[in-house]
Amino acid sequence: MIELKTPNELDAMRRIGRIVAGLLAHLAGLVRPGLKTKALDEAAAAYLARAGARPAFLGYRGFPATICVSVNEEVVHGIPGPRTIRDGDLVSLDVGGILDGWYGDAATTVPVGSPSPQALRLTRTARRALEAGIARAVVGNRVSDISHAVQKVVEGEGFHVVREFVGHGIGHALHEDPPIPNFGPPHIGPRLAAGMCLAIEPMVTVGRSEVEILRDGWTAVTRDRSLAAHFEHTVAVTERGPEVLTATGHDAEGRPD
Repeated sequence: MIELKTPNELDAMRRIGRIVAGLLAHLAGLVRPGLKTKALDEAAAAYLARAGARPAFLGYRGFPATICVSVNEEVVHGIPGPRTIRDGDLVSLDVGGILDGWYGDAATTVPVGSPSPQALRLTRTARRALEAGIARAVVGNRVSDISHAVQKVVEGEGFHVVREFVGHGIGHALHEDPPIPNFGPPHIGPRLAAGMCLAIEPMVTVGRSEVEILRDGWTAVTRDRSLAAHFEHTVAVTERGPEVLTATGHDAEGRPD
């Protein structure tokens, strides 16, 4: 069942959205060669505590960390740990928070140091795909209009969208209806209505779209070990158009404007 948020509930979603946006921008600014991914998790836990919010991911179905940090061929759900970030890496940060029972969810991919031209083009494309999907989050459209817009941008650049993981509704739970694939024909699925809150999240690969899960039970990597990028915003559908609740102030390369 798709829940429509009331004006007061949307205000609550805005509050956690601002915290998640600030957290994502803070972490993106910390990413540098020589940093261990565990340090990003520790920084995220401290940031959420200062903001009076709780981590959305820690303990979710047994996930052992505050945030997800996925590097290069890791698509999503990477567990922060002893891995050292290196020059040229692509570091995907997926963060979530809870405030007063409401969830926010966002992600960005940060190119480190001097990434390859292909890596930069991948991140720009994934960000543009997110923007295209958000632009279709309009009252009266269908869920698949978002999906189709994402796929069109990605495949137009010769990249591929991951199909095993999709976007989702969000609100009192981290994952609510409707599921939001990043592929498919337009004009099908539930109709978008004011009050819907959606986590739109393209996951884009250089090579084939198939993924596999590592032995840790969480980290999803491209099966062919090609590079991946992941961008996400929590978006409210309103009568005035889509409202991005987790705007980060970062450009397509994950760097401050």
